[in-house]
Amino acid sequence: MSIGESLAEARRRAGLTVYEVSRQTRVREPIIRGIERDDYSACGGDFYARGHIRLIARAVGTDPEPLIREYDATVRSDEPVTAADLFRPVTPIRVREPQPRRPWMAALGLVLVIVIGFAAYKLISGTRHAPPANPAAAIKAGSGTHHRGAHGTGHPAPTPAAVSPYAHEVVVSLTAIQDCWVGFATPGGGYLTQAYVVAGTSKSWTFGYAVQMRLGNPGGISLTVDGRNPLPPGTTNPITLSLGLGGSISPGG
Repeated sequence: MSIGESLAEARRRAGLTVYEVSRQTRVREPIIRGIERDDYSACGGDFYARGHIRLIARAVGTDPEPLIREYDATVRSDEPVTAADLFRPVTPIRVREPQPRRPWMAALGLVLVIVIGFAAYKLISGTRHAPPANPAAAIKAGSGTHHRGAHGTGHPAPTPAAVSPYAHEVVVSLTAIQDCWVGFATPGGGYLTQAYVVAGTSKSWTFGYAVQMRLGNPGGISLTVDGRNPLPPGTTNPITLSLGLGGSISPGG
């Protein structure tokens, strides 16, 4: 049984349609249908084909590693793909000629930075420690406050409530131990962004609004959201998390 036939059979056993697998993996339906026919021309190369096979296999509940080995043995291109090939731009990049350095400009810039920094320090220091306009009035007011406190007639100033450092944003940090697909959408399901994080690398995102986060391989990553791990212990299957402002985290739909 070929790679495509194995994936199609596993998908049918899992009771999933191509559309549902596409929703889980964010791999486009034409690419999934092509892979199930052992047609990898739409994948964009061996690197992406392997990634698609891994994502689809995990979504339909089958082991991707034997399929990857079969792909390398029967399909993989003989020409090696370099990092430069993966990130080569479609249009040529214009490289500007380096301008000759002028030592006096660097020295002048350093002097300006020092002067501005010293002026800012003096301004902040003077604001924090400025003496009261009327020292006698300040002493009298301080004495009166102490007198009222001693007789129990005064009330201490209320202490402002501590504000969470994540009250106005959602901060996501992910380190991949194994390859992992990550996708973000609005709470209503609108597409925001997605990424394929290769094992041994890290990536982070910051949002100023609530989002839904979809993980293709939660068992192979280290994840923190707003400074804490949101994954239930033992989570290995693909999962969706609803991430809200103020540190609100719950399983998504």
